[in-house]
Amino acid sequence: MIGRSLRSVVDLPALGEISITLDCDVLNADGGTRCASITGAWVALRLALGKLVAAHVLRQLPLRGQVAAVSCGLTEAGPVLDLDYAEDSAAAADTNFVLTADRRIVEIQATAEDAPFMEDSFTAMFDLARQGVSVLFDAQTAAVNAAEGH
Repeated sequence: MIGRSLRSVVDLPALGEISITLDCDVLNADGGTRCASITGAWVALRLALGKLVAAHVLRQLPLRGQVAAVSCGLTEAGPVLDLDYAEDSAAAADTNFVLTADRRIVEIQATAEDAPFMEDSFTAMFDLARQGVSVLFDAQTAAVNAAEGH
């Protein structure tokens, strides 16, 4: 999921023979670990590619956009964004949404735990996920700008 998500926003032919390895270490591994890895790895990828452009290894950034991911779950209280371990363990449904900043879907994983859930519950989680990734895109941009001294 992590590699697919990052590759979806990279212009691979423009990258050529260059390989980039991103090691994702999540320091607080409760619910949403893979989602946090995708969101943080995009920042690392953007910074690495920026250094390759600055070193004249690449002519331009081979990125087609931003990607971020969030987890949502369906609890007794309703849809919840970015569940912690306790919420995730008790959720009736668990979803991961990987989205781009231009509102494209990279990947959606949705799993019912004990019983199937209704489409309106999925739609509510999707709406919540779109709100959540919007905040993450802003955080990614701020992190890149801070690291690059903008």
